[in-house]
Amino acid sequence: MRAFDTALPIDAVLGDLAAALRARPNAVLVAPPGAGKTTRVPLALLDEPWTQGGKLILLEPRRLAARGAAHRMAQTLGEPVGETVGLRVRLGSKIGPRTRIEVVTEGVFARMILDDPALDGVAAVLFDEFHERSLDADFGLALALDAQGGLREELRILVMSATLDGARVARLLGDAPVIESAGRAYPVETRYRGRDPLKRIEDQVAETALLALNEQLGSQLVFLPGQGEIRRVEERLREKLRDPAVEIAPLYGALDQREQDRAVLPAPPGKRKVVLATAIAETSLTIEGVRVVIDSGLARVPVYEPDIGVTRLETRRVSRAAADQRQGRAGRTEPGVCYRLWEEAATGALEPFARPEILSADLSPLLLDCAAWGVADPTTLSFLDPPPAPALKEARSLLAAIGALDADGRITPDGRALQALPLPPRLARMIVAAARLGQAGAAADLAALLVERGLGGDAVDLAERLERLSRERGGRAGDMRRLAESWARAAERHARRGDIAAAEPLSPGLLLAFAYPERVAKARAAGSGQYLLANGRGGALEASQRLAREPYLVVAEMTGAAQQARIMAAAAIAEAEIARLVAHGLAPFAIVEREEVGFDRAARALRARAVRRYGALTLAERPLPVAGSAETAEALAKGVAGLGIGLLPWTRAQNQLRERVAFLRKAEPEQGWPDLSDEGLAQEPERWLAPHLPGRASLAAIQASDLDSALAALLPWELKRRLDAEAPTHFTAPTGSSLAVDYAAEAGPTISVRVQELYGLASHPALAGGRVPLVLELLSPAHRPIQVTRDLPGFWRGSWAAVKSEMKGRYPRHPWPDDPAAAAPTTRAKPRGT
Repeated sequence: MRAFDTALPIDAVLGDLAAALRARPNAVLVAPPGAGKTTRVPLALLDEPWTQGGKLILLEPRRLAARGAAHRMAQTLGEPVGETVGLRVRLGSKIGPRTRIEVVTEGVFARMILDDPALDGVAAVLFDEFHERSLDADFGLALALDAQGGLREELRILVMSATLDGARVARLLGDAPVIESAGRAYPVETRYRGRDPLKRIEDQVAETALLALNEQLGSQLVFLPGQGEIRRVEERLREKLRDPAVEIAPLYGALDQREQDRAVLPAPPGKRKVVLATAIAETSLTIEGVRVVIDSGLARVPVYEPDIGVTRLETRRVSRAAADQRQGRAGRTEPGVCYRLWEEAATGALEPFARPEILSADLSPLLLDCAAWGVADPTTLSFLDPPPAPALKEARSLLAAIGALDADGRITPDGRALQALPLPPRLARMIVAAARLGQAGAAADLAALLVERGLGGDAVDLAERLERLSRERGGRAGDMRRLAESWARAAERHARRGDIAAAEPLSPGLLLAFAYPERVAKARAAGSGQYLLANGRGGALEASQRLAREPYLVVAEMTGAAQQARIMAAAAIAEAEIARLVAHGLAPFAIVEREEVGFDRAARALRARAVRRYGALTLAERPLPVAGSAETAEALAKGVAGLGIGLLPWTRAQNQLRERVAFLRKAEPEQGWPDLSDEGLAQEPERWLAPHLPGRASLAAIQASDLDSALAALLPWELKRRLDAEAPTHFTAPTGSSLAVDYAAEAGPTISVRVQELYGLASHPALAGGRVPLVLELLSPAHRPIQVTRDLPGFWRGSWAAVKSEMKGRYPRHPWPDDPAAAAPTTRAKPRGT
């Protein structure tokens, strides 16, 4: 085994690892941060007998980590990158004829194995920092295992990580041996600062960074969720920090290589750094001189919504494993301190590991690559976590809709054209579709902006970014322009012969719509910045943005809550271009013209209009007269019910009918009386009211006679007969007077009657077949209340004597018999002189 000048903790297990890989094709290596696994293991395995001069492929999750690992290994060998150790990333590959170790990003490896399934000339594939569980890493491992099982039994696969469920990965690799390294870590003191909900995270991070500069020596590594937070913390620190010996260095993926290297390099003598980083700095990266870590506890992750095909960026709490990784950065080279911006008790509530990307990602790239591999069902491959069925279903629908897969899930010639481009299927489709219109170059430039963050600036308006990109002369811009040119040439080769035609330049918005036709958006109100997408979701721009004045946009990127996400990248599109998108057969929706009738709540009337729609968007409309039909009657009935059933022109008799039915419904629940209350009638107005509104178009046009018909239809003849018998509208007194029954009275069905009219009545009147006594409000001859009773015979026997005595004094000319149950009823006073 190769010897090294300097000792690293990983050296203690290199012999065991080499022995394991001599005996078996697969192994798992678990080693903590700082152990040296990334840069020492590939060199140690290079001369093993099973390599037979073949290459070792080392996978890294990010370009920054890949460049760092390649440079460190080459430095160990005393060579430049491109000799024994090579680098293969999207921008900046260095591979030579003598290269034996290739450090590649995970996405690059997936493309390598798809292009060469046997991995000819490759002796081993080493997956570094596998705990990050990116979709590319999971997919690359599944393909490597598939190739090993069917094409290359001798291929070695080594999975390495600092924080990993090693036993679970070992089972996936055929019960592979697990080698663990103790590593080397200096002690790290952890200080919990808590989280102030009244402060922005940027303010609290800046305060903690300034505090740590006063309390601690050495450089700082500050973890923030994204580029926006990094820039805001940088502004706050530059406002308050006056020490020239402190250098502030942002570090995130959208920075060019020179700026990233400036953040990673050691601080000059006599100075120290404050490195403001995203999760890019969690693993595979040592920043010299850092002994203080400030952890916001947050990370920004992509979350895919399969039902609408949108990937949003969400800010979430990090996992415990990620928090430990961040903390460990403070103890890489000497004892350090980690400030955590949460309470200590909250650490236990963090998820143990980061959620694998395969469980929350757009799976259309995976599914298309699987089809190119010859696998229609990705779940047949060896994934540590199988891809979720809903996301696979959505991916299958998308790829079928764009013609990339056939009905059996096999890749089509168009799918081959898309898969040939190292891009997500949507962006590949944009370039291929544009190539058929002679616009591949413009589409490829736009794709370059979307896959290479920070290119052309960070404006929301992609047209503005494209214009800036055309003027940029930096190395990264030039590299991406050359890469975009290669995409355009590849797309043109796949464009059908004779289909390419000279055309006027297509706008960035129309090109973007080739990729995201369901994300065409219309302003809800002019200049508001509020937009409705064709898929039915909402998005928002700051009203001050120039792009917010555009009536139509195409949205490429969103972040925040699903119902009202913030638009991060978009381009304007004209209404005429939406029609062109549909005409080219690139849209999931047709432009549909139809007549629609809706209820205008303010006018309390129906409004008819001719509407042109694209998905959820109304492109144009004009008013029409409302035609009388069953559909319009139903719309009116529902609209009125939504306003309130009580607004209908009910007559007193109709309301009493409803009250009588309500009384019997309560008294006889088993008899099936309909619910004629406002709440009950509001439930299905299309069933009981709509059939009786022929030709009506407004609430004002509804007549009481319409309601008579509607109520009559709700009461079958048998119930109507029982209603009249058991809940009559009037009570006939012994005098023959007909008295209206008040069924809405709080006490129950009630009549008000002068007491003399009930003389001779020995039993109490009742309703509902004698089950419910009628409430009697007994009145004096002057129609003033005397008493309320539900037991008239009891009243005669009981309190009548006292009432009689009082009434006789007040009304001496009226009869006040001692036994009213046996007296004759009357409506008159006694004749004079009697």
